[in-house]
Amino acid sequence: MEKQERQAKILALIEHNAITTQTELTDQLKKAGVRVTQATISRDLQELRIAKTVTPDGYRYAQMRETPSQDRSVEEKLRGILTQCAVSVDYAMNIVVLKTLSGAAQAAGYALDSFVWEEVVGSIAGDDTIMMVTRSEAHAKSLAERLMKYIR
Repeated sequence: MEKQERQAKILALIEHNAITTQTELTDQLKKAGVRVTQATISRDLQELRIAKTVTPDGYRYAQMRETPSQDRSVEEKLRGILTQCAVSVDYAMNIVVLKTLSGAAQAAGYALDSFVWEEVVGSIAGDDTIMMVTRSEAHAKSLAERLMKYIR
């Protein structure tokens, strides 16, 4: 099966099923006759802009859809994401740590990474924590303060 066909199958599966893990997605693909490795699934999820999202029923994979910039500003997008799942923010030296609801850090981290943060060198998201490395302590403090106004 070619990459495009496999990715189309992934999109169909996540649209019609509440898939919450890569293992579950791999199992669903195998049931559909698609043999794939976890590494391939991970790359496909990234290319398709699929991340875990918060739903009224819990968490599930969904394709992140871009909205036109004229509909919502970056600030409004950021507010929407952080008010739904951020719990706290703090910094130490040049590192900002954003705590989220359990399971929401990857989706929030993915969204944060889609914005241009000139002061951010990179970020890592776990289950409920996002670590953002900034260029300096002053940048970390400024970023933490900016993020904090969305969760208070």
